Amino acid sequence: MRVLVTGGGGFLGQALCRGLVAQGHEVVSFNRGLYPQLDAIGVQQARGDLADFAAVRDAARGTEAVFHNAAKAGAWGSYESYHEANVVGTRNVIEACRMHGIGRLVYTSTPSVTHRATHPVEGGTADTVPYGEHLKAPYAATKREAEEMVLAANAGDLATVALRPRLIWGPGDNQLLPRLVERAHAGRLRFVGDGLNRIDTTYIDNAAQAHLDAFAHLAPGAACAGRAYFISNGEPMAVRDIVNALLDAAGAPRVDKTIPFRVAYAAGAVCEVLWPLLRRRDEPPMTRFLAEQLATTHWYDMAPANRDFGYVPRVPIHEGLTRLKASWDARAALTR
Repeated sequence: MRVLVTGGGGFLGQALCRGLVAQGHEVVSFNRGLYPQLDAIGVQQARGDLADFAAVRDAARGTEAVFHNAAKAGAWGSYESYHEANVVGTRNVIEACRMHGIGRLVYTSTPSVTHRATHPVEGGTADTVPYGEHLKAPYAATKREAEEMVLAANAGDLATVALRPRLIWGPGDNQLLPRLVERAHAGRLRFVGDGLNRIDTTYIDNAAQAHLDAFAHLAPGAACAGRAYFISNGEPMAVRDIVNALLDAAGAPRVDKTIPFRVAYAAGAVCEVLWPLLRRRDEPPMTRFLAEQLATTHWYDMAPANRDFGYVPRVPIHEGLTRLKASWDARAALTR
């Protein structure tokens, strides 16, 4: 089968491409740039912007399924930039599916669409945890709108499903862990609150496997069609424990310093005012949304994903950390 992966050059995108190629599919990746890693495994690359319907339409031509993984992520940026990538881009993907008669669409969403300030979630499912309201972060707000569009598009000729992986990490991560490591070395990493709030995370191979499992079961009328699912390793841990385990694997200093939630939240509010005034283009060190996320318990029940498309995390956290350490040790050896 010929399959389109949007954002195939990213961390999760490359894992999806590798998995699809291993299953014998012909894969096309739609990216803004070109990635030698994808060339090396035989993935065809189409360049373009998600907000450009003609580019999305052309990339989707001749494909039978789409993994819509590309998005503008992060904690900072204009609402318009997030809306163009995440809402307009998703609308373009849906329209391209309809135009070309593509029958399956697997969408990568985020648990952030259900964010509700400091309300803890313990063992939640998509049926029990409602969408967030008055979302402060444009990423969460636009991903919620995009997810709702994808699920509403589910029909007899286009089966859709939305997956919400929580904090993906592992070898090849060029976002989460490198930033943690940099801040730990600089002494600028703090836990918001006591760091004992439990959260879910997802090892990269498990995140990709969940997408492939959903894809294998997705069809009009399938149990997973038109539904959203939280995805994780199913091993909630205290924030301080998982962060320090990741830092240990990368050979970075452990962190034990904390900052009270109210102080972090106030600092985030100040940063949100100052950064536009100063015309700063970098991400501020804190936002209100980030303070809420870091201080709140969030872990989810994998039973619906297991029931509807057989998702079972294959790589436990302890094994993932072993693999991560080996990867970072190999990188360090190459730079010596």
